[in-house]
Amino acid sequence: MIITKSNFFVLTGGPGVGKTTLIRHLRAEGLLCVDETARAVIREQVENGGNAVPWGDTQAYFETVAQRDLAIFDAMAGETRTVLFDRNVVDAACWALAEGITTPPALMAALRARRCNPLVFVAPPWPEIYETDDERRQTWAEAEATFPRVMNALVALDYEPVVLPRASVAERAAFVRERMVVV
Repeated sequence: MIITKSNFFVLTGGPGVGKTTLIRHLRAEGLLCVDETARAVIREQVENGGNAVPWGDTQAYFETVAQRDLAIFDAMAGETRTVLFDRNVVDAACWALAEGITTPPALMAALRARRCNPLVFVAPPWPEIYETDDERRQTWAEAEATFPRVMNALVALDYEPVVLPRASVAERAAFVRERMVVV
């Protein structure tokens, strides 16, 4: 059974391109936002000495993130307000396609069955704001290479990528708000 939530919007893109900053800004403006699970999984794995991290057991990392994203989507299925996700099930499905991750068929079917608004906001690579941290270790080249893979995967999953402008956080927030139309 396909569950479609046209009031669920997704923000995706490579690492270090301003997604979290934009989410924080929009949350401060009163928009209901959901933080990405990938960072939480990395933090927990590092704290507990686990290996389900992008630089370790990529398969276990992907499956852990995807299962959490599914649980969050399902827990919020009754939500009627507009919601912006810092990544979610759409991003997990994109990641599997873009990176060629072996995905158990039942997991991929579950990811594909949770549909968000067809517009997906994509933060492009932006060298002037790019930065790494303990949870985001990808190089600039890896971050830059992520963009076309994400764009192609979104189209393959029948989503319409909307590329964010390289602009101030306030301008990006206005851009997103103007396009968040529930269909």
